[in-house]
Amino acid sequence: MLKRVVLVLGFLSIFSTSFAQHEAVEVKETNTHGVEAPVVVSEADQVRKENKDFINHHLLDAHSFDIMVTKEGKHIGFPLPVIFYDKVNGFHAMMSSAFHHGEKVVESKGGHYKLFHEKIYKTDASGTINLDEAHHATNEKVLDLSITKSVLMIVVVSLLMIFIFGGIARSYKNSLVPSGAGKILEPLILFIRDDIAKPNIGPKYKKYMGYLLTIFFFILFLNIFGLLPFGINVTGNIAITAALAIFTFLITQFTANKTYWQHIFWMPGLPWPMKIVMMPIEIIGMFIKPFALLIRLFANMTAGHIVIMSLIAMIYVFKNVIAGVAFPLLTFVLYLLEILVAFLQAYIFTMLSAVYFGMANEEHAHEGEQGVAHH
Repeated sequence: MLKRVVLVLGFLSIFSTSFAQHEAVEVKETNTHGVEAPVVVSEADQVRKENKDFINHHLLDAHSFDIMVTKEGKHIGFPLPVIFYDKVNGFHAMMSSAFHHGEKVVESKGGHYKLFHEKIYKTDASGTINLDEAHHATNEKVLDLSITKSVLMIVVVSLLMIFIFGGIARSYKNSLVPSGAGKILEPLILFIRDDIAKPNIGPKYKKYMGYLLTIFFFILFLNIFGLLPFGINVTGNIAITAALAIFTFLITQFTANKTYWQHIFWMPGLPWPMKIVMMPIEIIGMFIKPFALLIRLFANMTAGHIVIMSLIAMIYVFKNVIAGVAFPLLTFVLYLLEILVAFLQAYIFTMLSAVYFGMANEEHAHEGEQGVAHH
């Protein structure tokens, strides 16, 4: 039934293109020489460009927390602390409102700085940003240590987890029956212990439970917050997913037994020429595992945000009744699917981490050892 609904909505969305009518408008584009020249484009192309820019802006991190932007271009939200280091002028600290969303040049300690595409560049008093042929800024960047909206959400989720799970831990001191949030979260905690940690790690699962529980709920809460109307695409930031994957990688390597290292550097049971061949393959595989972790989480969450926002943007492209009905319904269906993906990605990251921990602690019995054990 769900497939039929999606097919019908898809047909309506395609059919609605015949009703879309747009007028030509004149916009100004900057060429490679920095000169603005008028270019006549259709209203549809202009709307598509605006929607694309808005989606790209949503996927990026930001130095201010904007809940929404009005039609007049007014940003509704609040500024965040901006901290950056310039090797010439040292450390600088201010609020992001000083940049006025990239519209103003900030003078600090004798230097001039401008926010361009959520990156801080050194510039002159007029705020000149030099672009290359690919429209990338060539100005000198500073070392940005700001409290961006992604950092803010990480802090909020961390404090929320401390509050929730601290309360659950205290509730067990008086009774073994969970209360409050424990009634909802205890089944998930038991699921991670009984269906993820024990089967994949084995008897040594207890020393990894703290990390597995933390990583599961941390990713889950970030994914859920990212689906809210003012949501922040934290797990769609490859730097965040890379940091999480590095934690899994380091824990795996530092808790591995000698058998794990033996199978990487000198594979038992093989002729020595094959051992030499297998060594670089195993070393590469050791680094591919965390890379697969970070790419999987990053790609799935980013793709979900792009698809949902693109469907919403189609309403403003076609501007007709059919699109106004079809695309919101299709967006709602995919939004429900994205909630499932939020749980699924937290589960997959946790499960694969447990698999890697289990591989690092697995005891392999070789041919000679099996014979001794048999006798």
